[in-house]
Amino acid sequence: MVVADVPDLSAAVTTWTVSPVADALILLATAGYFRLATRGGQRWPRRRSAAWAGTVLVLVVALDSSVATYAHVLFWVHMVQHLMLIMVVPVLLVWAQPVRLAVERGGPRLRGRVEAVLGARATRLATAPPVTLAFYTTVLVLTHLTGFQSLMVANPWVHDLEVVLYLLSGYLFFVSLAGSERTPWNVPYLLRLVVLAVSMGVDTLVGIVLMLTPYAVAPGFEAGHPGWGPGALGDQEVAGAIMWVGGDGLMMLLMIVIGVRWGMAGAADQTMGRWLEGARARTLLDSGAADGFTRVDDDDDALAAYNARLASLHGVTPGGDRSATQVRGVGDVES
Repeated sequence: MVVADVPDLSAAVTTWTVSPVADALILLATAGYFRLATRGGQRWPRRRSAAWAGTVLVLVVALDSSVATYAHVLFWVHMVQHLMLIMVVPVLLVWAQPVRLAVERGGPRLRGRVEAVLGARATRLATAPPVTLAFYTTVLVLTHLTGFQSLMVANPWVHDLEVVLYLLSGYLFFVSLAGSERTPWNVPYLLRLVVLAVSMGVDTLVGIVLMLTPYAVAPGFEAGHPGWGPGALGDQEVAGAIMWVGGDGLMMLLMIVIGVRWGMAGAADQTMGRWLEGARARTLLDSGAADGFTRVDDDDDALAAYNARLASLHGVTPGGDRSATQVRGVGDVES
């Protein structure tokens, strides 16, 4: 695709295309979502409906607007489209909570199917944070630091595959981290922030590599260059900067949102999670005290045993005196 004319603001706003399959799926999904949201006269939270509307808006802009048109000829525009598809759309979709909507408002058949999928071992594996982080990282690296981009420019089906990869890897990565959607995993807020911080390193790596590479990693863009705008390397440098600054900026905003949610969460949601709480109990409590526990801080006996164990580790007796068996310091050596 060659775009000869330099776009002005009106062209950027009025240039639209059509993605028949994607647009049809978006319409069907939207109709189904709002049909369930209004079922039975019960009000579905407006913020979730607004998140769905935002999902549809960003997705249509990414696939049908001038962003989609110029994404085939300029690497930096493609990077903008990429961030919309792999980060913005998935996060908004998680906030819209379509899975929870299907479980809470769907009929018995739909509810049973969704619950069966959520309970499947494959779903649990596919949504495990280490797996989704690895998938997200692989998609970022392979689609930007290899010859994939040149294939994408020359082959429409590769572009369609790329869109699916971005949406799928982004949704699987964020579904257990960005909100409270129904998933097989209940990831504690602390670990959510850790995983997101690690993913920022991936965005940074890809962005810096694109900025510093002295040759065009996607020569396919150069072949279809419109004759205006930055040259191949300049285009690549801008794309890398958008990946680095834009990707990290969006991830930081999400981390701030999660941090606020963590601060507003109830006491039951402010723990470190079952696995970490279990490790805490098994490490600092006797095996008998740790058996059958739910949360150390919620059980008086477990909390007392926990404090006693901490005191013993610091050489303090329950009465507050130093233990007689405490190791002496250098200044306490007997004469």
